[in-house]
Amino acid sequence: MFKKILIANRGEIACRVIKTARRMGILTVAVYSDADRDALHVEMADESVHIGPAPAAESYLVADKIIAACKQTGAEAVHPGYGFLSERASFCAALEKEGIVFIGPKPKAIEAMGDKIESKKFANAAKVSTVPGHLGIIDDADHAERIAAEIGYPVMIKASAGGGGKGMRIAWSKDEVRDGFERARSEAKSSFGDDRVFIEKFVVDPRHIEIQVLADAHGNVVYLGERECSIQRRNQKVVEEAPSPFLDEATRKAMGEQSVALAKAVDYQSAGTVEFIVDRDRNFYFLEMNTRLQVEHPVTELVTGIDLVEQMIRVAAGEKLPFKQADIGLNGWAIESRLYAEDPYRNFLPSIGRLTRYRPPREGRTETSVVRNDTGVFEGAEISMYYDPMIAKLCTWAPTRLEAIEAMGEALDGFVVDGIEHNMPFLSALMKHSRWREGRLSTGFIAEEYPDGFAPVTPDEDQTALLSAIALSCSLIESNRRERYADRLRPAAAPLRESWVVKLGANYLPVTLLEGVATIPFEMDMQIGTQTVTIATDWRPGDSVWAGTAGGRKLTAQIRTVLNGLRIDWQGISVRTRVFTPRQAELDKLMPVKLPPDTSKLLLCPMPGLVVAIAVAEGQEVKAGETLAIVEAMKMENVLRAERDLVIGKINAKPGESLAVDAVIMEFT
Repeated sequence: MFKKILIANRGEIACRVIKTARRMGILTVAVYSDADRDALHVEMADESVHIGPAPAAESYLVADKIIAACKQTGAEAVHPGYGFLSERASFCAALEKEGIVFIGPKPKAIEAMGDKIESKKFANAAKVSTVPGHLGIIDDADHAERIAAEIGYPVMIKASAGGGGKGMRIAWSKDEVRDGFERARSEAKSSFGDDRVFIEKFVVDPRHIEIQVLADAHGNVVYLGERECSIQRRNQKVVEEAPSPFLDEATRKAMGEQSVALAKAVDYQSAGTVEFIVDRDRNFYFLEMNTRLQVEHPVTELVTGIDLVEQMIRVAAGEKLPFKQADIGLNGWAIESRLYAEDPYRNFLPSIGRLTRYRPPREGRTETSVVRNDTGVFEGAEISMYYDPMIAKLCTWAPTRLEAIEAMGEALDGFVVDGIEHNMPFLSALMKHSRWREGRLSTGFIAEEYPDGFAPVTPDEDQTALLSAIALSCSLIESNRRERYADRLRPAAAPLRESWVVKLGANYLPVTLLEGVATIPFEMDMQIGTQTVTIATDWRPGDSVWAGTAGGRKLTAQIRTVLNGLRIDWQGISVRTRVFTPRQAELDKLMPVKLPPDTSKLLLCPMPGLVVAIAVAEGQEVKAGETLAIVEAMKMENVLRAERDLVIGKINAKPGESLAVDAVIMEFT
């Protein structure tokens, strides 16, 4: 077994590999760029080596620097994680030349499966079911239009060397092919240094289901069940689960055996994933093979009990797999939610900045569930514009799917992140979505269910009552504490006021206290509208998480102090609350409402990013839907289009310029 390994990666996956290596008694070496000097993976590793400036192309993607770090520290092997150099055959070959073991497949398998065009040709030759399409290189936009017309719309334009949703566009008509081709090729070149793209038929209402395989150097290959990865946004996975709620045992077996056959055909060694799209009739088609560890691997680990990172290390060290296919079983259900630094209320635009508060839920096992949080950040850490926007991967396990969903909902409601915008409200709301809970999924789920983007969930009558009770309980506890300050003049004891008004957003709700105490622990019967709610909690002023019961129902919500009140976040609901006496409420209704400034004649930068292109000139007349500018953030190009017919006034930004959020790109007349 290796004595020391180097992790050629950063963030949560580097931390994940370090945890397993530490348990195996293996020393670890971290590498870091200027932007990651104080990163968590650097702190966790036994040694660390600086490898260059913040841009990945000058640090994490430079193979020579990784090899030099291995020689400097005496690392015997390299675990590449995912992304960066993990699927680059030349890197694997360079390590072998230097006598350093690559913890992953051999160059032959990476070359055969790592290129989407070549992998589909290989799969066809191996009689693996594939999606109809054109597997040759697309020369230009005109060529793309001709090929798309031959295949038939809709089509998927994909980067040959792509991954993680980069360099991928769907075209539903001839007009969309040309722009999709240019954007896919541009993203592919900037993300992978390879601008080749191909076109294939887009399967309508597809599910994205993948099979985890594990192979050693002695000819043993097994599959470890499947993962459902259909909840995606812009072809980027958001929520994954294992197993799939859609597959039956016969389809699972067929997909697994086909994946094993493909792995054997390329002499695959290590952990790998064979991805399929599955139509509504459970017909499945080979999509690609990821010759590396997948982001979503924890859900497979939770339902199989197999540590995939450990097996990768053991296989690389020459050991045989310790189990056969008959030994593999799926136990219970696991779900993974990817917590991203992006604003769900602004069409999921990237967000960067410092984590002023980072309080994940407690990890571990209870009698009914498991909570696991894979992360590479900490309170005070910075989310940079240079890398992937992932903050953490929150995972839950339970005996059944609905129980795992409920556990995930509670864990998300107790996961506090401040300082940046993030997609937690969306994830929390998703756990209550009826279609998700029923398992009626497709890769178009988010676009179909949220066609106008995600907005804060509007509470129904029951939720309004619960939120009002939580808000009033916090107010009463804070008031009780103030009355107990040592230097406070105490008035004569008076009974607790019975009548209150809770303002939720713009709504005023009368609440009557019936019976109970306002001390800690707090317990009170409240009359809210026609409902009587018994609220109980141990919450204390300053706690960021409110945990307790309402009407015997267990609740977890996030509490944040705002001007003269609180903001409560729960199940995708985000609402500002204030507590008044009835007279105060009457006066508050008379207060004028401050209107936001008019920005209708400005194009504001929706996220911190780099201006890739300005597509118009001053004085130009533009029609609704035409491109105004392209801004790149966190490796994704975002096209900013005109919302109406307009005339360009002044242009304030130029290509190559870095802009902050809400910076004025151009003005309209």
